[in-house]
Amino acid sequence: MKGLPSAQEISEFLNANPGASGKRDIGRAFGIKGSAKIALKKILKDMERDGTLKRKRKTLSTPEGLPAVTTIQVLGFDEHGELYGSPQDWNSEQDKPLVLIGKSRSTHHDTRPPKPGDVILAKIEATPRDEQYRYIAHPMKNMSGNATRMLGVMKTFGGERRILPVDKKSRHDLAVMRDQHMDAADGELVSVEIVKDSGRGLPLARVREKLGDMNDPRNISLIAINQHGVPNHFPDRVISESEALEPFTQSKREDFRKLPLITIDPSDARDHDDAVHAVADENANNHGGFIVTVAIADVATYVKPATQLDREAKLRGNSTYFPDRVVPMLPERISNHLCSLVEAEDRPALAVVMRFDKSGHKLGHKFHRITMRSAAKLSYQDAQAAIDGKPNDKTGVLLDTVLKPLWAAYNTVSKARDKRGPLALDLPERKIIMDGKGGVAKVIVPERLDAHRLIEEFMIQANVAAAEELEKHRSPLLYR
Repeated sequence: MKGLPSAQEISEFLNANPGASGKRDIGRAFGIKGSAKIALKKILKDMERDGTLKRKRKTLSTPEGLPAVTTIQVLGFDEHGELYGSPQDWNSEQDKPLVLIGKSRSTHHDTRPPKPGDVILAKIEATPRDEQYRYIAHPMKNMSGNATRMLGVMKTFGGERRILPVDKKSRHDLAVMRDQHMDAADGELVSVEIVKDSGRGLPLARVREKLGDMNDPRNISLIAINQHGVPNHFPDRVISESEALEPFTQSKREDFRKLPLITIDPSDARDHDDAVHAVADENANNHGGFIVTVAIADVATYVKPATQLDREAKLRGNSTYFPDRVVPMLPERISNHLCSLVEAEDRPALAVVMRFDKSGHKLGHKFHRITMRSAAKLSYQDAQAAIDGKPNDKTGVLLDTVLKPLWAAYNTVSKARDKRGPLALDLPERKIIMDGKGGVAKVIVPERLDAHRLIEEFMIQANVAAAEELEKHRSPLLYR
């Protein structure tokens, strides 16, 4: 008979064999027989008491390991096109491990192909330790209809607290776990996590966040976010990765900081993604032509392939806008700071320099990876007012050297566009104006300005140049 295993050996065995996670499996693996089983049971009890092991029904696992069967949140695709996810039930202070989504091994289970955002019940298999995946999850059931996070309204019935889901498709109420209500009042909107749904009685839930009065207009967006499954919280590992980013270095970048690129955005814009500049072409062979530079924030400086930030951005796909808030694609440190083309601060950018002739036809382009420094942050209204003869203190000094050349270049490029006769859907945009209480004060149709058309035209030209460049290099691309 083998000797009794140490706590470390038991932990290593469970981490390497999540499918064998019961007391009998451990005893069989270490050759424990007869009276030694009593000693093994004591070791396991001691490990549970000191937190080295955690028990769920008859299965044992380490705080850093996964049980034989568990629920997995599908997060997205990795750089190899493989689905991956992370466990929903995780009590360790360490970050959740990433799990590769493998193939189902059974034909008797619901194995609808999982997709990002789904929740699946899966059998867990350990893999050789590497930097990316420690486990493979083999789907047993797609539980995407069984949300583990939801919004609801707190109600009390006969002294018992319940959650009434705001999603009308939910089949039943939720029972609140004892001491897990955060003192939410009746009628208060709360965010809850479903922690147990055995199919018998009401599912159990714990309150994660109190969101205030259900009738508060500011909570309408939260309800929409919940009902449409918009990812509203960045995982800790994504935030940690964004906070650990170092400022960019200027090596291997061209220095465009002396070029007076400017940003022109809505007056309430929080981030600034693109900047423009134009100047008359001094080449004698292109009399009347212009050189236009369009620069965009170089997000790839910070968001590298296969990182947590990259995976989360792929899962979200885009930022989602509501009247009173934005659910961003990237954490605020990136979208509003590191990659925002802030006035008078050095930023990494990708620029395309385009040459147009006097008829507005593009003669050529060249891409540059640059360091830029925005010369000014302007609103559409301020830029347009300056061109219309009403400059302010900020736009006055830019009028002759920056703004007038931009408008002259736009007017020239517009000639070729008008000659092509493209489909022009100049549809009115409606903007919701909120009051101080989160309600709708009014809905307006903002004035459509040449400043808007100028930025749109130069962005289209930059996209055309990008498409031509990718086609030249025979690179797959999506047209926009």
